[in-house]
Amino acid sequence: MGQRRVAVTGSFGFTGRALTERLLAAGHEVVTLTRRSGQGDPLARRITVEPFDSTDPGLMVASLAGVETLFNSYWLRFPRGSSTFEGAVARSAALLAAAREGGVKRVVHMSVVNAAPDAETPYVRAKAALEAVVRSSGLEWVIVRPTLTYGPNDILINNLAWALRRLPVYGLPGLGRYTVQPVHVDDVARICVEAAAGPAGQVLDAAGPETMAYRELVDRVRAAVGSRSLVVPMPGIAVLAAARLLGLLVRDVVLTRDEIRELTSSLLTSHEPPRGEIRISEWLRANADQLGRRWSSELDRNYTGLPTQ
Repeated sequence: MGQRRVAVTGSFGFTGRALTERLLAAGHEVVTLTRRSGQGDPLARRITVEPFDSTDPGLMVASLAGVETLFNSYWLRFPRGSSTFEGAVARSAALLAAAREGGVKRVVHMSVVNAAPDAETPYVRAKAALEAVVRSSGLEWVIVRPTLTYGPNDILINNLAWALRRLPVYGLPGLGRYTVQPVHVDDVARICVEAAAGPAGQVLDAAGPETMAYRELVDRVRAAVGSRSLVVPMPGIAVLAAARLLGLLVRDVVLTRDEIRELTSSLLTSHEPPRGEIRISEWLRANADQLGRRWSSELDRNYTGLPTQ
């Protein structure tokens, strides 16, 4: 993909930021459609910031003028208040319609590994529903399906480290034999940018090079941060109760029932050869000093004070 004007949803978020930084480094002009103002963020000075307002299709069409490729990472981790999975699908559908009207050629859409309409949880089923919208959008499309994404200031790995640094006991859902295949956010960004220049109509898993039991991942994080926390297998319902108590302390949603189901069913593991290159075992050792020093709040990052239309 030569130097182009491209659009990214949520450049001030976790995955969107990594993607935007990679696109800027490649010389592309980036416009972001976002629910945030970007005020005070150094990245805002390097990109064009436009509101992601699905109630104003004309505004979105104008914002996408001259854009060749749209990278869509917009989604919700869980429903809350007026924010629902159904609303997220509708919002993305409005975005894709505006992209088509505005002359965008291709969308690179970020989904989730193992998305399927008959999946066990609403999150994964809704991801599959949105994939169907992408396929029927009238745009060239590529769908990228990350596994468990981690990196600086991520939610899951950072907060796991935070808990292991501070809690005397860490409750493991079940025996922890189910598998995960973590992928670094920079690998996800690279795979998306490469997909933008590749053949259309592809569905690509973005998975890291290491697959391990969840218990092994917890033990690796525990060792990296020098934790003495006792890791204890517990029934899922007990882990959920403990997560809710911790949530009251940190004023956040720590873990949901559906996330426990997704984790313990090994859903976060790909069946394709890994496209990621960064090994989480090495990354944990290299970043141990900073890992888990502060809680990364999902509510503050993606729900509080943001419009929900």
